Amino acid sequence: MTTSFSIGQLASAAQTPAATIRYYEKIGLLSKPSRTDSNYRLYDTEDLNRLAFVRRAREIGFTIDQVRSLLAFSDQRDADCCTVTAMTSEHLRAVEQKISDLLALKDQLTGLLASCQGGPVANCRIIDALQPRA
Repeated sequence: MTTSFSIGQLASAAQTPAATIRYYEKIGLLSKPSRTDSNYRLYDTEDLNRLAFVRRAREIGFTIDQVRSLLAFSDQRDADCCTVTAMTSEHLRAVEQKISDLLALKDQLTGLLASCQGGPVANCRIIDALQPRA
């Protein structure tokens, strides 16, 4: 017996908003579900598993296009995973760059805060640092 889910039940089971599920259907990450006689969407366990895969991939920062590629690879169980490894390595490099950029931003903000001596805004070193230079 196949388990069937309404969109609300699928959303609850996958902890994903129904609007996101409809969006994933629209862009092809999820297949169009079957419909009841009343035209309600009807999902099965395979849909739940696919949605969980998409959700997890998005949680760790893969883009929609990357998720689409990962789904294609997951459907080809006998294919070599070197492309998946390369994609994940590229994603890791991007994450590391973002971390580096955020650490540099943190240093800038820490420096701005350290320069603050209080007093009137007219003498604020933070405001001065943000002003364009001629």
